[in-house]
Parts: sequence; C-alpha cells; structure tokens
Amino acid sequence: MTQEKAQRKSLMIRFLDGVEKVGNKLPHPFIMFVSLAVGVIILSTIFAALKIEVVHPSTGKPVLIKSLLSKDGILYMFKDLIKNFVGFAPLGLVLTMMLGIGLAEQVGLMNTIMKRFIMGAPKQLLVWIIFLVGICGNIASDASVIIIPPLAGAIFYAAKRNPLVGIAIGYSATLAGFTANLLIVGTDALLAGITQEAAKIVDPAATVSPAVNYFFMIVSTFIMTVIGVWTTSFVEKKAGPYKPKEGFAVQELTMEVSDIEKKGLRNAGIASLVYLIGLVAVLWPKTSIFRNAKGGLVPSPFLDSIIAFIFLWFVLIGIVYGRTTGAIKKGGDVAKHMTNATKDMAGYVVLVFVIAQFVSYFNWTNMGLVLAVTLGNLLKAWNFTGIPLVIGVILFTTFVNLFIGSGSAKWALLAPVFVPMFMLLGYSPAFAQNVYRIGDSMTNNITPLMPYFPVLLGFIRRYDEDAGMGTVMSMTLPFSITFGLAWILQIIAWMLLNLPLGPGAFIRL
Repeated sequence: MTQEKAQRKSLMIRFLDGVEKVGNKLPHPFIMFVSLAVGVIILSTIFAALKIEVVHPSTGKPVLIKSLLSKDGILYMFKDLIKNFVGFAPLGLVLTMMLGIGLAEQVGLMNTIMKRFIMGAPKQLLVWIIFLVGICGNIASDASVIIIPPLAGAIFYAAKRNPLVGIAIGYSATLAGFTANLLIVGTDALLAGITQEAAKIVDPAATVSPAVNYFFMIVSTFIMTVIGVWTTSFVEKKAGPYKPKEGFAVQELTMEVSDIEKKGLRNAGIASLVYLIGLVAVLWPKTSIFRNAKGGLVPSPFLDSIIAFIFLWFVLIGIVYGRTTGAIKKGGDVAKHMTNATKDMAGYVVLVFVIAQFVSYFNWTNMGLVLAVTLGNLLKAWNFTGIPLVIGVILFTTFVNLFIGSGSAKWALLAPVFVPMFMLLGYSPAFAQNVYRIGDSMTNNITPLMPYFPVLLGFIRRYDEDAGMGTVMSMTLPFSITFGLAWILQIIAWMLLNLPLGPGAFIRL
C-alpha cells in the first residue's frame, strides 16, 4: 500500500511537472494574442478565397468569411484601431471598478475586513469563516490571494493546528472559489463585457449585465463553503499534526486589528447602512427613474447602472475608513490612492489593446459566426447538447486553465466561439459565461502557472523550509476535485430545475 501511494504521488508530481514545462513554453499573453490576430488575418484570407459560408440561423441569409487583406479589411484594421481599443466593453468597466475597490484596498479597509472577520470567528467556525471570507475575497480582486492564505496559516498555528493546511485552505478558497461571491464585483463586470462583445456576433443588439450570474454565484458561495469545510477534514487527517524541523524558527505574522482600525471599520459599516437606506429610498417609488417603464427592476436602468452604484459605495466606505484611520488627510489623498491602485493595471491595459484587436478582427471577418454555426450544427447532428455539452465545455476550460492563468485572457479567447455556439443551440450568453466560470475556477489552486503559486510556496516555507510543489499539491488538489464536482452537480441541478442565473437572466434564450 505504501509503495502504491508513493507511486501515485510520483505520477501526480511528474504530471504537474509536465504541465509546468509545457506552460512555460507558452508565450506571454500579449505575444499570444498578437499571434492570434495575425493568424486571423491569414486564415480569413484563405477561407475567403475558398468562399466558405454558412446560413445565418436567424436571418436565413448566407454568411461568408471576409478577408482582412482585402481593400475593406485593410482599411478596417487601420481606421478602427483606436475604436476597437476604447470601445472594448471590459476596459472601462474594469478600470472603473478598480478605482473604487483600489481606493478601499489602498487605505487598508480590505485588509482590516479580512483580519477582523477571520480573527473574530469562534474556534468551531474558524474553517467556515476562512472559506466564506476567502471565496468572497475576490471583492478585493487578487489582493485576497496575498492576504488570506498567510492569515489562515497563522491562525491555524495559533490554534495548534497544522498551519500548512491553513494556508492551503486559504489559497484554495480564494482561487478555486474565485468567481463566487455574495456581491457583484469587478470579475462580473469584466466577464460580462467580454460576453457581450461575443454575443454581438449573433445578435448585434445583445447586452449582458454584470449581474447575469448573480443568483448562481450567491448559492455557489455557500455550497463551496460547505464543500471546503468537508474537504478540510480529509486534508488535515492526511497532513497530520504540524511538527516543525528542529531548530526551525516560525515567522510570526501580526494579525492584530488596532483600535483605530476597528473604529474605521465601524464607521465604514455605518456609511454602508446609510448608503443602502438611501439606495432603497431612491428605488422604492414605482416612478423612480431607475425603474423600467412598467415600474419593475428587471430589467431596469438600475441594473444597467449597477457598476456605478457599486463604484460609489466603494469610494464612500474607502473615504470614510481612510479619514478615520488617517490614511486620507486631504482631498488629494483620494486621487493619490486611486492612482496607486491603478498602477498595477498598466499591464492589463496593454493586454486589452491586443485582445480588443483580436476580438474585433474575429468578429469582422465572420469567422466566429461561421465556426459557431458549424460547431452548433455538428453538436445538434451528434445530439451533443444539454448536460454532456456543459460538462465537455467545463472540462475543456479546466484543461486550458492549467496553462493560461488569466481568466479574462482565456475568456477573450474562448468567448467568441463558446457564446455564439451556445446561443445557436438555444442557450443564453449568461449561461455560456456561467459554464465557463466553473471551469475557469476549479483548477486555479493547482496550476503551477498561476502567478501566485511561487507566493504560496513562500507562505508554506514560513513553517516548513523543505516544502516543495508535491507538498502543496497534496493539500490543494482535493479542494480542486471536490469544488469541481460540486459545481458540475450545481449547474446540472440548475438546468433540470430551469432556475434563473441572475436578475432577468435565464438558461434558455
């Protein structure tokens, strides 16, 4: 039995080593999308010469692939270069959200919230709180991956439990459960923008709200918390008690929340309550300008403006907390913190420039529509729809995720094919996005190509200087497996019960 376990572990590590080697050979996402754009130019020319066409399922008219090296194509690439960039829906959404969330993060509010919630948890609810806060941690974007795992490790160490397991569950909660949340956050806005661009391949008037997966993700938050707690018991049993190497000094981590931070948190909570009351007061009247013509909220100008409301809330609580703690002393400090928050977005803006060109080229040539119609017809002919299709897309996305860590980059690559394909099979863009999000999340915590994987090793080595990739994988892989199975069962249940995915968003068109 011991030999079999050793062999299985050896095979797993060799597999992950192979993934790392293959992944390291992939080009930078910028170069990858430049190459894809060039590929679209070349392929569009070849396919246009071959006069490849399909029949549009809505209009019944023939759709031909257009060449980007034709007169019209060349003029399009040059004339619309800037338009493609600034008109790319996710760009404005993400930058806006980062201004608000970034302010709250820069003044220390997000860090204090996470420490306060975790430190204040009763011992019997400790793991529950770590998972709940970790899964919802993407409200602070990637900051949660840096904050929660070391906090969880330190708390486990203080509670005389294995701190390596604490780090593993903190890391798995923030990454394997990344797209779930109790709030609508920047990730929702980012993915919805890409989905909308892809949906326009089939329906030029298509709009996709950041709230289209909200109901599903709320339920996911609680399901993944339960699954995470259940899986932790097995991981802890396998890891055994923590036995530091003789002479090894554990690096202590300060987790205290100061009195001024507590006061800032309290004031931010009061401000949130006042904001919520004000929002309800604005939305309550049937004649509210944020309701639709029939007095409803689904759909409505309110849902169309949800990013603005979320942005203002983050700005409000960030300012209130910053003023209380002294992080904001004058008006100029708000702009300074927002500027610091967006510095890390420079790489994203550069990447968006080439992603926008690739997506626009793909749409203009009709290659996305032709490919989607062709795949849709094949799937119908093979009767490969419904649950088998969903599982297939999830597993495919999961595999791609091992090599491409950026969720937005993957979706920009896959959405122009998946979204139209789902639409032509009668499924909504919201459903296509929801299925993608499941596959995108469940292997985040095991891929060595995730930018935070080396950081995770650093956290682990605070308690075990000899820990390697195998140590980490043996503790994070179980969460990836159980989260994935739970999410697949959840989406199947959603399909069988035909439940709404979000406000006004359903599985079928």
